Amino acid sequence: MSEQGIGTKCVQAGYTPGNGEPRQIPIIQSTTFKYDTSEHMGRLFDLEESGYFYTRLQNPTNDHVAAKIAALEGGTAAMLTSSGQAANFFAVFNIAAAGDHVVASSTIYGGTYNLFHVTMRRMGVEFTFVSPDCTPEELDAAFRPNTKAVFGETIANPALTVLDIEKFAKAAHDHGVPLIVDNTFATPVNCRPFEWGADIVTHSTTKYMDGHGAGVGGAIVDSGRFDWLAHADKFPGLTTPDDSYHGVTYAKKFGLGGAFITKCTAQLMRDFGSIQSPQNAFILNLGLESLHVRMPRHCENGLAVARFLKSHPKISFVIYPGLEGDKYHELAMKYMPNGTCGVVSFGFTGGRPAAEEFMRHLKLGAIETHVADARTCCLHPASATHRQMNDAELVAAGITPDLVRMSCGLEDSADLIADIAQALDKI
Repeated sequence: MSEQGIGTKCVQAGYTPGNGEPRQIPIIQSTTFKYDTSEHMGRLFDLEESGYFYTRLQNPTNDHVAAKIAALEGGTAAMLTSSGQAANFFAVFNIAAAGDHVVASSTIYGGTYNLFHVTMRRMGVEFTFVSPDCTPEELDAAFRPNTKAVFGETIANPALTVLDIEKFAKAAHDHGVPLIVDNTFATPVNCRPFEWGADIVTHSTTKYMDGHGAGVGGAIVDSGRFDWLAHADKFPGLTTPDDSYHGVTYAKKFGLGGAFITKCTAQLMRDFGSIQSPQNAFILNLGLESLHVRMPRHCENGLAVARFLKSHPKISFVIYPGLEGDKYHELAMKYMPNGTCGVVSFGFTGGRPAAEEFMRHLKLGAIETHVADARTCCLHPASATHRQMNDAELVAAGITPDLVRMSCGLEDSADLIADIAQALDKI
């Protein structure tokens, strides 16, 4: 059978029931798994056999859903985590430790920026943040001998900058390191970063993948293409024996297609325990089954709202990569020709007070820290997700004090525009 379409994968991938087995992915709500002999369990602990012994590491429900996400992204292996934050932390920390360095786009989600700039810096991992618009020469200059990865977001939250994946992938590979891309906003329905040179993809599954604000979660997917052994000196955690796991050398035992995720599971999930619950994984799968149907509607509503705001006299700027004339429209059409996302960022001629007044009068658009689900929600990032940043850091992240981020849901676009219009009238 030829390669299945993205819609078929959303519905069918990851789990194929046998005769008389449950049609829906079963929820295996158990912490542990029984075995008849200690020898059998020992083989599992030695990674000589695949199987389950403790849900903190792996669970069948989670693995079915992770397999679906791997199929959607075109990867070879995947794992679920308790949140998108955990996914990004694991993806980086799996290959970068104290004394190492990472290059990252400056316009990433505020929570991720704080994770990198504050928490992981305290752990001894240094980060250099570069503008997504940097020249290849400027990007090249950011690398150091101890650089272990490059990180960016397909569509940055909430700056909505579009990452030039090919540019960042080339720079990463020229320096012998992988490119990690957070693909949360675009989803694999609209962009598959592996096709443009990325090596590892992460997701906050809490957003469009779940799609209904029902369960927090994250995912990591490996392309299976980065050759760890070719750069063995840079990645000893993958290319030398792991004494904490019976001396296994992940890159040799599990190859390009399985080394990264196996190490991330056997080592980091074992030690940090940031597992997604089987209940949340089940809910996530329900969202994935309609992802290919929902994303076009989110994009349609986002574009309609962006066009309305663009012509309004009380709006000073509109950022939406799917909008004609947007700074990143050309890149968006290259990487996401079928649509970007449903998130629109915009500012006010009246500055921050006008932004705050506007949000007070919204009726359909709820003020939430959430984004990217069936219901429209709105946020003032400088007061919420990015409030830990000073003004200079806000500017570097593409945030202004008057910026409002609106995540357009699945409502009728006419109703969304009417709600926005009445709120603008009250400023």
